[in-house]
Amino acid sequence: MIERRELAQFDLTAKPPIAPQRPSGKIIHGRVLDDPYAGLAADNWREILRDPAALPKEIAALVKAENAYCAKVVAPLKELRKTLLKEMRGRIKEDDADVPDKDGPYAYYGRFREGAEHPLYCRIPRDGGPETVLLDGERLAEGQAFFDIGDTAHSPDHAQLAWSVDDKGSELYAIRTRALCDDKDRDDVVTDTDGSVVWNVDSASFYYVRLDENHRTAQVFRHIVGSDPATDSLILEEKDGAWFVELTESRCRRFAIVTIRGHDASECWLVDLADASAPPRLVAKREPKLRYEVEPQGDFLFIHNNADGADDFRISIAPLAAPQRPNWADVIPHRAGAMIVTFTVYRRYLVWMLRENSLPRIVVRDLSTNEDHAVGFEEEAYALELDAGLEFDTTQLRFVYSSMTTPDETYDYDMAARTRVLRKRQEIPSGHDPKKYVTRRLYVPAPDGESIPITLLHGAAFSPSGDGAPLLLYGYGAYGCSLSADFNEDVLSLVDGGFVYAIAHVRGGTDKGWRWYENGKLEKKTNTFSDFISCARSLIASGYTHEGAIVAQGASAGGMLMGVIANEAPELFSGIIAGVPFVDVLNTMLRDELPLTPPEWLEWGNPIVDPEVYDRIAAYSPYDNVRAQNYPPLLCIAGVADPRVTYWEPLKWVSKLRATMRGGGPVLLHTHMGAGHAGASGRFEALEDTALEYAFAIACAASRTAASVQQRTSQHVAT
Repeated sequence: MIERRELAQFDLTAKPPIAPQRPSGKIIHGRVLDDPYAGLAADNWREILRDPAALPKEIAALVKAENAYCAKVVAPLKELRKTLLKEMRGRIKEDDADVPDKDGPYAYYGRFREGAEHPLYCRIPRDGGPETVLLDGERLAEGQAFFDIGDTAHSPDHAQLAWSVDDKGSELYAIRTRALCDDKDRDDVVTDTDGSVVWNVDSASFYYVRLDENHRTAQVFRHIVGSDPATDSLILEEKDGAWFVELTESRCRRFAIVTIRGHDASECWLVDLADASAPPRLVAKREPKLRYEVEPQGDFLFIHNNADGADDFRISIAPLAAPQRPNWADVIPHRAGAMIVTFTVYRRYLVWMLRENSLPRIVVRDLSTNEDHAVGFEEEAYALELDAGLEFDTTQLRFVYSSMTTPDETYDYDMAARTRVLRKRQEIPSGHDPKKYVTRRLYVPAPDGESIPITLLHGAAFSPSGDGAPLLLYGYGAYGCSLSADFNEDVLSLVDGGFVYAIAHVRGGTDKGWRWYENGKLEKKTNTFSDFISCARSLIASGYTHEGAIVAQGASAGGMLMGVIANEAPELFSGIIAGVPFVDVLNTMLRDELPLTPPEWLEWGNPIVDPEVYDRIAAYSPYDNVRAQNYPPLLCIAGVADPRVTYWEPLKWVSKLRATMRGGGPVLLHTHMGAGHAGASGRFEALEDTALEYAFAIACAASRTAASVQQRTSQHVAT
């Protein structure tokens, strides 16, 4: 750590760019909304999502100037970043491969060549034999600044492959098909999709979701292979911009499932994959607060739902011929505090995963006997991921287990014999000894008496006492997303250097059930922010760290969290890392043409129609609450082609911070000119951002530690 601290310095002689102020004043509900940097939001944002080079020249020049300023400030971190990058890359098995997934005569899988950024998609005969490469992602990505394969779906007859790709980072995927006999893509390309593909049984056509002009999933079409996409048949259309359209294939492969989803409700339709002339069948019409998902099985439909106050969900069953709400009967009843997160159905088994006290658990039911059994795990904190596989008539369930100290372990579980076989253990080429690390689960009090979970990872030699250690505290807290205590090989570069790594499971996620989410949204949104600050203060009080030694990190809605805590409690943090930060909340929620605004009114509220919502958002929106105070160093990462958090949100934020703050910083922004919300697309390219973030964190901790030592020395001399 000493060597790294010596390398961890900022060049504070660099001068930041000054953004032009072109104020935009609005009067809404009698309130005046001043936006001094409104001019940084380009009017042609739709065009920019399709071609990032369309960014207006003046704005592009400012974004590039911000990148140059960031590069100059962090230039002294060059060797540290190289070291971190080498460490992180050394933990990646470069010629890695997935465990093959059997389907009919073949087994399908992805793998990487050594040194490759993008994967190969392959298959082998089911019982062994020579490999066939179906898609070479590395070759296809040549010459592309951004390249992300969305879906690869082989046809039911195993003779064709449909594959989708986004080459801008804007999440607009083009779908192509190729005949596997000659590996040649056909001329018909379906554009402006979300990337998902579901084949018809006859392998002659497939279904897909098209995005509208405002970048929202709105329509389901059927495309006949080889035909002009302009003649594709419209199957379903959602005209309300507050709802997303999703497409999946049922486990039994009899239906395509179209789920139309809002933030607090859903509606499912079944599309017959054997009869293209059959109209879609509605399962149950949408109702406020009713969320449900379905899986057909024989003559029945299994329904994961929250009907009748089942906040943490139940699983019901209904006749496939009459799936309406009055016909739903409980199979797995609701139990408060034990949230059923997901489920899947096989011909003979029902499987679900529940989360209780932030820990997941898998339960299997034999449908012939209705006997249940759970798959057990022993660590104090861990993560699970279900992989339902490609086959329906099977006794095999695949899952991935990991913890913050245990790399991914892929198991095949025999649901009949109740035995598991380890199929793959994540290999760490540079070496990994779990005994060198300790993972803990703490529960800390919130101001209102709630108990907030924190997951910790630190070196085995560390014990909380005295001044503690530098600590990276990660948070999110929105949309009901939970944060898993899974293995993160990259963060070991911090822990090996003396950091404690912590995840704050704040309200707004479902880490403690659906109630945990409901208590962190709309009028209760501020619980997310106070929970995070409570976690920071508790970690200080318990000796894991000290005030000013915490680097906070969050992305997207977690970036909003970073913006709020920067305004509310800057003294607690030595630095803040905000990835694609949603910080211009009020202005964004007032623009109903933006891709995510109408859907997200149910998450934040609609300030256009409700003055109370306006006031509530205005009270915490990070951009609108920048203050004349000292701020810790801030690093933002953004993308020009981001459809979720537009590039101008962090650009406006950093501009206002520098113009308003009294001291502190530096405030840095790095924007990917040819990428979007997820950042760089290559597996090694993505590590460049992580190396920058962790070098920044180390520099912040080193700077604050040095200042603290100097202060204590001065106090001692004075005494």
